[in-house]
Amino acid sequence: MKLFFIFFTFCSITISFAQNSLNGVVTDEKNEPLPGVNVYIKDTYDGATTDEKGKFSFITDEKGKHELVSSFLGYETNIQTIDLDTKQSFNFIIKLKETVSELSLVTITAGSFEASDERKVTVLKPLDIVTTAGANGDTYSALKTLPGAQQIGETEGLFVRGGTGAETQTFIDGMLVDKPFFSSTPDIAQRGRFSPFLFKGTLFSTGGYSALYGQGLSGALILETLDLPERSASTLALSSVGVGTSLFKLYDNKKACRGGDINYTDLTPYFALVGQKQKIIETPKFVGGSAFFRQKTGKTGMIKFYAYYNYGQFSYAFPNLDDPQNDQLFSLHNGDLYSNLSYKSALSDKWSMQSGLSYSTNYDKLKFGNVNNGNISNTFNIDNTSNLTQGRVIFTRFLGSFSTLKSGIEIQNRNSTTFFSGKDYSNNDLYSALFAEAEVYITTRIAGRIGLRAEHSSLVNKYNLAPRASFAYKISSITQLSFAAGQFFQQPPYEYAYLLKDKGYSNATHYIANVQTVTSDFTFRSELFYKKYNDLIKTSPDTALSGTGYAQGIEFFWRDKKTLKYVDYWISYSYLDTKRNWLDFPISTTPSFAATHTANLVFKKFFTKIRTNLSATYTFATGRPYYNPNKPDSEYLSDRTASYNALGISASYLTTVAKAFTVIVFSVTNVTGAKQVFGYRYSSDGMIKSEINPPAPRFFFLGVFMSWGIDRTQDVLDNN
Repeated sequence: MKLFFIFFTFCSITISFAQNSLNGVVTDEKNEPLPGVNVYIKDTYDGATTDEKGKFSFITDEKGKHELVSSFLGYETNIQTIDLDTKQSFNFIIKLKETVSELSLVTITAGSFEASDERKVTVLKPLDIVTTAGANGDTYSALKTLPGAQQIGETEGLFVRGGTGAETQTFIDGMLVDKPFFSSTPDIAQRGRFSPFLFKGTLFSTGGYSALYGQGLSGALILETLDLPERSASTLALSSVGVGTSLFKLYDNKKACRGGDINYTDLTPYFALVGQKQKIIETPKFVGGSAFFRQKTGKTGMIKFYAYYNYGQFSYAFPNLDDPQNDQLFSLHNGDLYSNLSYKSALSDKWSMQSGLSYSTNYDKLKFGNVNNGNISNTFNIDNTSNLTQGRVIFTRFLGSFSTLKSGIEIQNRNSTTFFSGKDYSNNDLYSALFAEAEVYITTRIAGRIGLRAEHSSLVNKYNLAPRASFAYKISSITQLSFAAGQFFQQPPYEYAYLLKDKGYSNATHYIANVQTVTSDFTFRSELFYKKYNDLIKTSPDTALSGTGYAQGIEFFWRDKKTLKYVDYWISYSYLDTKRNWLDFPISTTPSFAATHTANLVFKKFFTKIRTNLSATYTFATGRPYYNPNKPDSEYLSDRTASYNALGISASYLTTVAKAFTVIVFSVTNVTGAKQVFGYRYSSDGMIKSEINPPAPRFFFLGVFMSWGIDRTQDVLDNN
């Protein structure tokens, strides 16, 4: 027994001398102790968990070089190499950095509303757009219910924060869309060309947008198309204005799909029931279709191809204020083609690439003349053709978990031709841009984005540099502050380009600050902005880039999806103070497309028992300036239209017909029939005045949409 005791004591002493002691403390970056951190030697069972003071202690009999791992949920894992042969006692002070997670990540939101991935401020998804009363399924009309956009009813475009419709550009998968709206007609706003269900991501920037995009003084609508569908499907649409059908096939390997649609619109039956202000000569008729192909390549690659074509015609007459015996003729025949090929893929663990090619062409054949008792005389034609070819590539370098550095190049070749009075007036422009942008997440609470865009136009024959920066700070888990500033350039529009060759760009400087609170059920957002315009187009006394202007204001947005069961509503308000001295303005004044106050209330209620969604949208805007030739120059654009009021309603009933998920939709715009005046036209002597109104006080729509392979019932439930 004595020998056994001596032997045991000797072995214990030998083992104790062979062991190593590891001690230390683990804190966060603010030196606050972190309890519950797992600290261990990799590939062994030796380790410990920190106590309430962040301290740990354990022993090991391992030898040689090993990795000491410290891991804790919500923090980046710390790994350091230690050599256990160098000494027997180790003391560590370990600091862990917060993990930049998808859910807790601060996002840069100054100037933008995004509906892409769920961690961003999701505002309008495709289903939101088609169920918004008054929008009639048009993306641009639905976006007008958000703060920053003006309610312009006499022409198409997104008029953002004192900017014209041409100052907000549309991009699909990174490529500029030259003609996103149906061709313009006098005093009638046109719809957007593309279905909201084509896109999975929507970023509506009302200012301060990324350096990856350019040639927009006021804003950008950035759309990202869908990837692969979950299953094959087909649809049939029957409505009061036309018919349409679509088919898309998901391959058996689930890695590729193809599909397309065809649509025909004819408003002849509708106009027979609902009279129009204009004297219709040729009712609007449109035929069009699209085709797409998408395929996964390798582990991370995706190829997308999309092509769209539409042909339409419309002719009508309206009063000639200078010749009451005759009406004025307007006739439009239009053809538009848009195509887009994109590819994106990871190149390695640290690099990815996104590239695209696009070609579009638009042809407008316009006819003007006199109309007297149905007889057309004194006609003349104007033919406009525009072609845009573009290419773009972006390389992304991943810096840590979410920080990135993006750089790229894009090239656009534009050709525009107008044929008038036997002569061709053409413009050719080769536009190129280099850009780089770093988005850095310092912690989960602090993020910044700095970008620089360099542009050159052969038509303008000048270079520019556009610096842009954004910053965001997260006050709490649901509330954050964002700031943005930057410079934005835009070439003269086509109608002035030939007069302004080699003159330069118009430019605007943006300053934006916002605060927003976002949960899964609520969104609140308030934003201040200031925008300074320089080198705007001035046509009097000479055509030059000498115009100036500014826009400033405050906006609010509130969305609530929880307080009332199966109710989703949002309220937006915009205050705008803006003045310009441009075009033929004799003084600096508020332009005709700017209302001081604009407010929207959108209300949606889903009744589960009867599977019906009811929606109502009320819009108010104070009167806009209009030109009165009987006023002196000192009172230019001093008159105001009456305030704008509009109440739209819609009802959607979900059912099943012939094994197809079916939605029956009925909607009415301006239910109350409130008189809407967008401005006035005057005779050349200023003696006769005519209102600019919608074609009809109300627009009625009835449609039946059938889908085989897609059931959106759960989408509706999830959206309320």
